[in-house]
Amino acid sequence: MIWLMSMLSMIIFNLCLIIMLLASLLSKKSFHNREKSSPFECGFDPTSSTRLPFSLRFFLIAVIFLIFDVEIALLLPILIIHQWSNMLAWSSITIFFLIILLIGLFHEWNQGALEWAT
Repeated sequence: MIWLMSMLSMIIFNLCLIIMLLASLLSKKSFHNREKSSPFECGFDPTSSTRLPFSLRFFLIAVIFLIFDVEIALLLPILIIHQWSNMLAWSSITIFFLIILLIGLFHEWNQGALEWAT
C-alpha cells in the first residue's frame, strides 16, 4: 500500500513538473515590439517617467489593514462556535487570540507603522 502511494505521488509530481516546464516554454514570446513595450499615451511618446515614486508608508498601512481585516474575519466565527463549545475552552482560546492581536497592534504602534506623517 505504501509502495503504491509513493509511486502515485511520484507520477503526480513528475506530471506537474512536465506541465510547468511546457507552460513556461510555450508562454515565451520571441518578438519585442517597441510600441507594445512602451506605455500607452494616446499614440504619443510619454512626456514624463511612467514610474512614479510609491509611498512605502501607504503600502505598510495597507498591509497592516489587510492583516487586521483577516484577523477580524477570524474573530467572527467565534460567536457562532460559542453555542456548541465548552465555555472554559471557548473563553480561554478567545482571550488568548485577542491578546495576540493586541500585542501585535501595540508592537506596530511602538514601531511607528501606524503614524502616517513622521
